[in-house]
Amino acid sequence: MRFISWLGRIQMPSMMREYAQLIHPPTDISPDKHTQLLRMSFERLIYGFTVMPIIAALAALFYGRQHSIWLMGLWAVGYVGAFFYRKRLIYEFDEDAHSMDGHAMMARWVPKLKRIVTMHGLALCAPFVLTASDPSFEFNTLWYLVIAAIVASNAAHQTPVLGIFVRFFNCSWNVATLLSVIAYPDDWYYITPMILMFTGANYRHAMMAHKFFLQQVRLEESSTRLATQFKEAKEAAEDALIAKNRFLATASHDLRQPVHAMSMLIEAISQRNQDATLSPALADLRSSLRSMNLMFNSLLDLSKLESGVIAVEHKPVHLQAFLHEIARLFEHDARDRRLELRLHLPKQAAFAQTDANLLRQIILNLMQNALRYTQHGGVLLAIRQRGGTWQIEVCDTGIGVAKESQSDIYLPYFRQKLAWGLDSEGHGLGLSVVARCALLLKSPLDMSSRLGRGSRFWIRVPSLSAGVLQTSAGDASFEIASYKDHALSPINQGHCLIVEDDPQVGRAWQALMQSWGVDVRIVSNSAEAFECLSTGFVPQALVCDERLRAGESGFELLKALMERIPQARGAMVSGEFNAPALAQAEEEGFLVLRKPVDIGLVHDLLSRWLMAQR
Repeated sequence: MRFISWLGRIQMPSMMREYAQLIHPPTDISPDKHTQLLRMSFERLIYGFTVMPIIAALAALFYGRQHSIWLMGLWAVGYVGAFFYRKRLIYEFDEDAHSMDGHAMMARWVPKLKRIVTMHGLALCAPFVLTASDPSFEFNTLWYLVIAAIVASNAAHQTPVLGIFVRFFNCSWNVATLLSVIAYPDDWYYITPMILMFTGANYRHAMMAHKFFLQQVRLEESSTRLATQFKEAKEAAEDALIAKNRFLATASHDLRQPVHAMSMLIEAISQRNQDATLSPALADLRSSLRSMNLMFNSLLDLSKLESGVIAVEHKPVHLQAFLHEIARLFEHDARDRRLELRLHLPKQAAFAQTDANLLRQIILNLMQNALRYTQHGGVLLAIRQRGGTWQIEVCDTGIGVAKESQSDIYLPYFRQKLAWGLDSEGHGLGLSVVARCALLLKSPLDMSSRLGRGSRFWIRVPSLSAGVLQTSAGDASFEIASYKDHALSPINQGHCLIVEDDPQVGRAWQALMQSWGVDVRIVSNSAEAFECLSTGFVPQALVCDERLRAGESGFELLKALMERIPQARGAMVSGEFNAPALAQAEEEGFLVLRKPVDIGLVHDLLSRWLMAQR
């Protein structure tokens, strides 16, 4: 055993000492990768034990043609025993690989494999000793070629753990090199130098293969680490987006409450107004409030776009009325900036099949940009027919967009230098929202611009034929954008129950209903609602806010009230846009009104419901 240990520690030739540091396991590789490298070397050793019995038997037969075969036969039988021993090795290795980490595997199996390859290497050199008494030039030459092939193959596949290969190389080829004097007693002086040349070339090849294995493992680890970091960053960004959207969804309810109350109070004041000089001011106030509501909805729409919760609903839209309303929203802004705001509309009625909310978001953002970056001249809002589509254009005489910036203007947070110098408001999100909305609509969006001369943005929406329009006229999905700037006529009939836990909004509901002549009761929870019914009040219309401070569900309360009064009509009111209860309410056929509610829509609903009950 001392002899074997000494052979295993033979010093490497001086030409290869520069690679000595590679023999030690690298410390910058994870334990799992150490196990992977160890398995590669182990599998190569097992493959050697699989084919060696055949090679040994053929070698013994070749030598036995002219010489005594019994020593070589015993040697070949030894490799047959190694063939069966490999099954035990495989079982032990797999068991340890499942129960140990990389460092423990290296600590146990590297010394064990070194002992095995030491025995294997010496066994490969044994034929030179066994046939020394009756040497055969042909057999020794053949066996040197066999060992050279085995060593070269192991240099390519056994070097993941370099220490194992070095031990095998020293105990096989280097020992065979020393024995060349015995194998070729008359010819060693020219054969041995050739063997030494192969030694240097093969060892260098082994070092290059080892470096390749390490490089591949490091690349795999780097890729895995980058993939993990990307996944963590993606999950963190998604969590942040969900948290932001959750915050906006929660905050929007509270932010919508005062706007919701203001819209109802303005309508109530308009009903009671007896001073004709105040009517224009009330109309402007109503228009300004609607503008504020639309801008506020734009902020929430951006959150919806980012979270992917927007459901696109293509419905008929009356484009003339649609653009008239948008133009009214910007009349005061254009007047304050001393700009001319013009409309160019076709003479025939223009109807489009599109999502009115997304289209409104697009035009609003384009109009805001056009007015913001125009100092002289004006803005044109136009509709033009282009084949089977309507092209909606927003043209201005503003600063324009430089050619080098035109490919980037739809990117989030991008603003060209001239824009920063002209107006510091905004964050470069408007055109990004425009592009996202157009993508959802699947509508072509484009622009043309000349620096210092102005810009023209346009989007095309499918036109609606007269036949389709007549078919859709009786459908509930048929929508024509219409807005009322005048006070609504009183209803003067009916009973209505409002469930609203915000006192300010409750008072606004009461003022609005009373201005319309509707008998109304305002309650804040289910207990008050059923107590009101027990007094003999029988409402024909029920309106429930979804989020109640007592933790109750407005939807569940609405269903309970309608079971109590089956002839009543009911609707939900909420400032949220993706609450599960609201989705369930809509699926079950209940009407859901979003805060701030459209006062004209509420008036129309109550008029129909209360007249039907009469």
